[in-house]
Amino acid sequence: MLIYMLNNMIMNLILMIMILISLAFLTLLERKMLGYLQIRKGPNKVSLMGILQPFSDAIKLFSKELFLIKNLNYMFFLMSPILSISLMLIMWSILPNFYILFYLNLNVLLFMCILNMGIYPMMMMGWSSNSMYSMLGAIRSIAQTISYEVSLIFIIISSLMLTESFNLMNLFQYQYYINFLFYLYPIMLMFLISIIAELNRTPFDLSEGESELVSGFNTEYMSGSFSLIFMAEYGMIMLMSVLFSMFYINNKNYYFLFYLKILLIMILIILFRGSYPRMRYDMLMMLMWKSFLPMILNMLIYLYFMKWLILYFI
Repeated sequence: MLIYMLNNMIMNLILMIMILISLAFLTLLERKMLGYLQIRKGPNKVSLMGILQPFSDAIKLFSKELFLIKNLNYMFFLMSPILSISLMLIMWSILPNFYILFYLNLNVLLFMCILNMGIYPMMMMGWSSNSMYSMLGAIRSIAQTISYEVSLIFIIISSLMLTESFNLMNLFQYQYYINFLFYLYPIMLMFLISIIAELNRTPFDLSEGESELVSGFNTEYMSGSFSLIFMAEYGMIMLMSVLFSMFYINNKNYYFLFYLKILLIMILIILFRGSYPRMRYDMLMMLMWKSFLPMILNMLIYLYFMKWLILYFI
């Protein structure tokens, strides 16, 4: 039993190291892609074609001095980025794999609970910074989160209603022959838009509106603490890409195509950043409350009716 636990701990540690290395190269992929989209070169000086640029950035950021401005709430200011990246790594650790340390039958429920906790680090960062820009960014983050997470929960439940389980492994088995992509296509599009809002990515980057709020909730962060916020954001991009593949485009070729599908979704999220301008704040509220929420509630009623029809009459 002890050897089994030790083996699980080592494999989960390797998983976390691989995640941190992967998110470093995801930043390089994004900068390269945005460069080509805007007809300019991305990073191309460090090593061969800029391949070691992420490590150069990491050394620069973590070796910079951390300034603590006056009247900070120091404990919350320093702990918030650590909490942010910890929540991201915990969500990675509950995904099903061969050496899972925290396997639960209700892992989707646990995932949703931890996902909803992501607003607390943002709120603490904005409040503890003693800056009006940071506080405004935190308030906007809270209002934005309330807007999309209500419909996002219902979107996730629509898939779980078909599998009748809160277990991601059952979601795999259910899609062995046919994907949810084919008969939940409108819900899949809503899920994609909602996870982009969850990630605070363009066109929903209202928490970090540089042209409006200087930088948002992370205005007063620098050096290593800023790096932790940055790493948590890009780790969440990879995590949401994995979840999207699990929920909608999983099939029996899982082992061969899974990583390719995740890469394509990450590229799509980066393309959104290079293609669309930022939405106005009231437009986001209108989209989530008056479009997505009524639509997904109607879709849930329709799915329940169809299940009842199939079970009792066919």
